[in-house]
Amino acid sequence: MHADNFSLTDYLHRIDYTGTPKADIETVTRMMRRQLFSVPFENLDVQAGKIVSLVPEDIVEKIVNRKRGGYCYEVNGLFAMALESLGIRYQYVAARPMIYPARRPRTHMALVITLEGERWLCDLGFGSYGIRAPMRLDALDAQIAQDDDTFMLSLGEDGFYLLRAKVDGEWANQYAFDLSPQEWVDFIPANYLNSTHPDTIFVRMIVAVLMTESGRKILGGDSFKIVSHGRTEKRTVVPSELPGLLAREFGLTMAACG
Repeated sequence: MHADNFSLTDYLHRIDYTGTPKADIETVTRMMRRQLFSVPFENLDVQAGKIVSLVPEDIVEKIVNRKRGGYCYEVNGLFAMALESLGIRYQYVAARPMIYPARRPRTHMALVITLEGERWLCDLGFGSYGIRAPMRLDALDAQIAQDDDTFMLSLGEDGFYLLRAKVDGEWANQYAFDLSPQEWVDFIPANYLNSTHPDTIFVRMIVAVLMTESGRKILGGDSFKIVSHGRTEKRTVVPSELPGLLAREFGLTMAACG
């Protein structure tokens, strides 16, 4: 993933990463966490009636220069640019979200990186119960604790990996993916669907998620939740307070859309 306007220095400043990055899993983990804690998962452009741009330079301009967030293609695409600048091998994977009552197409994008012969799942754009650090693909059927969350990867006989998360004490399927090669252009139809289809959550309601050291902040429609160390505070947001809440909790301004 390449953008003519991408600067690793500017990216690291945007996510408040200190120190010298290296092509190792420690750096990837720190970068992933710093981006998750700095760049919100959000759909303000979709709510403004826009089709999200997948032009790499537009993603850099939006997230790094204008300090916006984005959804999976944007935030994972930006992370892929940082990986490439460090010389780290990666591939895109197309994942089927499994958090809905009906079967959905493979519209989610994540990354699988290869370092020192090991493959790791990296994902900075799945929202509420997304992983918080890289997960080794060969660490199967093991409970992986990440802060106060717990995840598990399994591999089916069909060659698909299944990511699950502990939600309210029960295992909940998040998404499934295989390692078939994907190109950036392959996600253009899925992006159009997520930007325009009336049944997608991104069209139906405003969404913003920002990970924190102790949990996450989640805005979905008129519901705002703060999850900290497994405890949840929830309240209803009235339209008049939405701009202030976005600015205060997510660092976003509705006027910055576009």
